[in-house]
Amino acid sequence: MRKAPPRSRLVRGTALGRLAAGQALRQAGSKVAALGRSGEEKRRLLDRRALEAADQLVSVLGGMKGAAMKIGQLLSVLDLDLVPESVRPEFRRKLAVLLDRAPAVPFSGMRKVIEADLAAPIAEVFAEFDENPVAAASIGQVYRARLADGRAVAVKVQYPGIATAVRADLKNLALFLRLAPDLFPGLEMDSLAREIRLRVEEELDYRLEARTQHDLATRFAGHPFLVIPDSVGELCGERVLVTEFVDGLDFDHIAAQPQPVRDRVGEIVYRFYCGSLFRTGDFPGDPHPGNVLLRPDGRVAFLDFGLFKRMSPESAALERSVLRAAADGDAEQVHARMTAAGILGEPGRIQPDEVLAYIEDAVGWYLADAEIEATPELAAEAMISSIDPRSPHYRKMRWQYLPPEHLFARRAELYTFGLLGRLRARGNWHRIAREWLHGEEPVTELGRIDAAWRAAQEPR
Repeated sequence: MRKAPPRSRLVRGTALGRLAAGQALRQAGSKVAALGRSGEEKRRLLDRRALEAADQLVSVLGGMKGAAMKIGQLLSVLDLDLVPESVRPEFRRKLAVLLDRAPAVPFSGMRKVIEADLAAPIAEVFAEFDENPVAAASIGQVYRARLADGRAVAVKVQYPGIATAVRADLKNLALFLRLAPDLFPGLEMDSLAREIRLRVEEELDYRLEARTQHDLATRFAGHPFLVIPDSVGELCGERVLVTEFVDGLDFDHIAAQPQPVRDRVGEIVYRFYCGSLFRTGDFPGDPHPGNVLLRPDGRVAFLDFGLFKRMSPESAALERSVLRAAADGDAEQVHARMTAAGILGEPGRIQPDEVLAYIEDAVGWYLADAEIEATPELAAEAMISSIDPRSPHYRKMRWQYLPPEHLFARRAELYTFGLLGRLRARGNWHRIAREWLHGEEPVTELGRIDAAWRAAQEPR
């Protein structure tokens, strides 16, 4: 069993420092060791070193939990060309441990959190309680239990001391952001730091997550192809969240299904995460494989709403306006709307066609009117085009100033595309997007089913 994650900012910062230094030394050592070897020997050596690096990432980041683990979660969703192609599937499999099979904390410590938060012994609250976690993620573990009325529930419990540990991560992040303008000059670092701090503080408060999840469960009650398990509000505290238990195929098993199943799940995933963003302006900010299950009845269940973003109506309207113009190929309108919103602080430094090219490379997968098979490689290219200094757009897009809520929207899109890439789902994502960007009628069967359901929910 693993002990509880370290809380000290110095200890956690040092752990990350050792990890970064270790990776640098390992890469340098691999290059030196490869000298004088045959091509096949070099390949095997680099493959072995890459997998050793994945093991170390899992060990260090998984043991820290908290915000640091989000790095590993990102790497396990997107293929960012970090390791040789021959070992990428194994590399991704190792990092996937950080999603929902992270090293467990002993139950004795978790019991104290549960009983303190609920102000009662476990036996008085639950008729049955399985002490073996069914999932472990960045700030908590999930257990299966049964209430006295027979309902099966999932009990998410924060790791002891995780709030202190995460706040230490945030202080280290603040130090990093002092240097970040040189790396990502298009971001408003002070407001970004405040936004991240606010979102993380919200994620640490399970009472807020319980209310969000209940609102979504109510909103989507009776939906024909997606389901949100409701929270049990009277049993939710700051560090304990009790929800309806849902079972189904996990993401790895979904990815092994026939193409039509993967395409259908991919469209549902896209509609839920990106459709929510553009239809209502509020959306889950953490799309990743551990939060998606395929139910036996064919519906897709979505989990984990700790990181949830509510955009202002003005920001949501701007999103639709800019992307509608980009989908229509209107570079002048894209440039004008981004300038009017203050995103292009020095509009003369970048031409309209350059702005449009940047957007097309980042989200072209749903701007192009064509059937596209999502792949991990395409998702990686979209990520690199958006944030990586290696991107051909990087020098020009230094002159944009992206407000944090729009950054969270891009994050949700990129993570969603990462999920579609893992599924290798096929679809004309543009035609689906036209429903919420242009207000057009749906052209897919799922779209028509969803539209009929939404129409039935409207007050008469």
